[in-house]
Amino acid sequence: MHSAKKNYLKLSIALILCLLVRLIPLRAPNIEPILAVMMPASKAYGALVGFSFAILSILLYDVLSGTIGVQTFFTVFAYGLLGLWAGSYFKKNQASRWSYVRFAIIGTLFFDAVTGLTVGPIFYNQPFTQSLLGQIPFTALHLIGNVSFAFVLSPAIYHFFVKKKKSEIVPLISPLKTKII
Repeated sequence: MHSAKKNYLKLSIALILCLLVRLIPLRAPNIEPILAVMMPASKAYGALVGFSFAILSILLYDVLSGTIGVQTFFTVFAYGLLGLWAGSYFKKNQASRWSYVRFAIIGTLFFDAVTGLTVGPIFYNQPFTQSLLGQIPFTALHLIGNVSFAFVLSPAIYHFFVKKKKSEIVPLISPLKTKII
């Protein structure tokens, strides 16, 4: 079993790396590694960690970039639900490339529907059909990014989360069992 300190250190590293990728200028806004990291975090540490990781990823970015708004709450809500769902999903499914890909497809469609089809029409009087038509290319690119990251990165990230530290001391000669008569 892993100690909490190791878990938090690894999660913190992953969170910082996700944030740094999201802060890259002129990057497509829907090509990001949050889901690719959240899935193996949920598998390794459970639904609450997946939930927390997702929410912190969104909030930290929005605070640092000065973009907190009504969309932040929808995004936090959607990603938080995905984190909880990932914990349940990966409790029952292996940490395999194809499990990550399946979850990435369904999770991305859910996320984009909750965030992309609600905020504009509800808060900015955007016609629903305009929101839907604009969401199609965004979701297509989002799917390409999330599925690619799920296939390539998620298995390696899971290994990083569950990898045990090798023993510092390796005996040169194994102890001999001797019987004293």
